[in-house]
Amino acid sequence: MSLLVAPDPAWRETARQEIERWHKNVPGVVAVHHIGSTSVPGLPAKPIIDLLPVFDRDETRENARSSVMELGYEWMGAYGLDGRSYARLIEPETGKRRVHAHGYTRDHPDIARHLAFRDILRENAALRAAYTSIKAACASKHPVGGPEYGACKSRWIDKVEKRALERKT
Repeated sequence: MSLLVAPDPAWRETARQEIERWHKNVPGVVAVHHIGSTSVPGLPAKPIIDLLPVFDRDETRENARSSVMELGYEWMGAYGLDGRSYARLIEPETGKRRVHAHGYTRDHPDIARHLAFRDILRENAALRAAYTSIKAACASKHPVGGPEYGACKSRWIDKVEKRALERKT
């Protein structure tokens, strides 16, 4: 199986449905954004939807565990990143990860970083093409993904994020 798949127009609708579930069922959520490669039309991606739920307060985010688990997510806590609450939704039938949710409290700097990166890729065809090449090269070196795949892309992502954030200010 390939780590990356061709862009799927259904990703947008899947994200929309999941965002709606978060808004209806998780108290304290003020916004939920579709981020990551599946949020960029035309970009090959791992077929996992990335969401960024934004909470009104740290306490609300930290106390969202039971509500998020009732939606079928596995709660992972900070999972290595301070200020984040991470959860993942796995399809019971296949065991495949379907959604990753990276929850933050409003005004956390990672929110702006994720949104700026998504937006610049949506707006800039040359950057999308470059990122497609980077991802393909990294996927061929690290076909099972994992931290090595992420590390392989990180230098390029960091540069583009910096550029995107500077453009927003």
